[in-house]
Amino acid sequence: MPTHAPATPEAQTHAPSGAPAPFADATASDSTLRRFLHGLPGVDAVGLEARAAALGTRSIKTTAKAYAIDLAISMIDLTTLEGADTPGKVRALAAKAVNPDPTDRTTPRTAAVCVYPDMVATAREALHGADVKVASVATAFPAGRAALPVKLADVRDAVAAGADEIDMVIDRGAFLAGRYLETYELITAVKAECGPARLKVIFETGELSTYDNIRRASWIGMMAGADFIKTSTGKVGVNATPANTLLMLEAVRDFRAQTGVQVGVKPAGGIRTTKDAIKFLVLVNETAGEDWLDNHWFRFGASSLLNDLLMQRQKLATGRYSGPDYVTVD
Repeated sequence: MPTHAPATPEAQTHAPSGAPAPFADATASDSTLRRFLHGLPGVDAVGLEARAAALGTRSIKTTAKAYAIDLAISMIDLTTLEGADTPGKVRALAAKAVNPDPTDRTTPRTAAVCVYPDMVATAREALHGADVKVASVATAFPAGRAALPVKLADVRDAVAAGADEIDMVIDRGAFLAGRYLETYELITAVKAECGPARLKVIFETGELSTYDNIRRASWIGMMAGADFIKTSTGKVGVNATPANTLLMLEAVRDFRAQTGVQVGVKPAGGIRTTKDAIKFLVLVNETAGEDWLDNHWFRFGASSLLNDLLMQRQKLATGRYSGPDYVTVD
């Protein structure tokens, strides 16, 4: 269980735009931000990976497993981010998000449908007012290689079309070149364009090379006003892992302890099975705590995961493994 104080009412709101008061001096210049980030404790890679592996061995049985499956379903951002996406595909995805298992109306809805900006209006219309968010990637996803005005226009278009959430990518080239203030200012600029939409900041952890870099990126994102920090686009070789997600969970826990501001976490890419999802939920509970065991604060960026969760849910209910023919193909 967490050792920090319980969440304050302020912690249940969106993170503010710009650094919270304790970090205002740290973001005053490139040099002060560099000094702050390089002053963060170094990551013990061996210890981090050992703890992630140990938590992954926890056994979850019967009633607890049924609860975990329903919780995981409710945390999924059901996603289609392909060049061949069509309005028909997005409508089908929205229907599945609202009613994942047509044979069992007790199945929870997913948290969101995540699409490209030009498909936001289609997703919004297809959801017919259901309690499922519309998330949109933006800022020249997935590479993030575009001029700032283009990135901000991408965000404005998505919000104007009805996006409830924006999933932005940082400029990994700028970050890896040590231009930390530029990375911070990009996030604050995007946050300002989001209006009421919540902002998820994608680091592409597989490209950041070191755990120390993932920790630094996490703190930049949180200080700049991210509502969520997110591991990956799902478009590179290494995406979400238990270790990098554990590190980000430690970061949001420590950030709330210092500021009172709660920030969500979204691992994305490579999480395909119920067993995987439950391992991540154990990480959340044992690292950040129960306050994050809610889809307002934790999400899975996944699509294939949902089908496996549905099959395992059917097996718990009927005692039989239905197989993939009993769930819809995305």
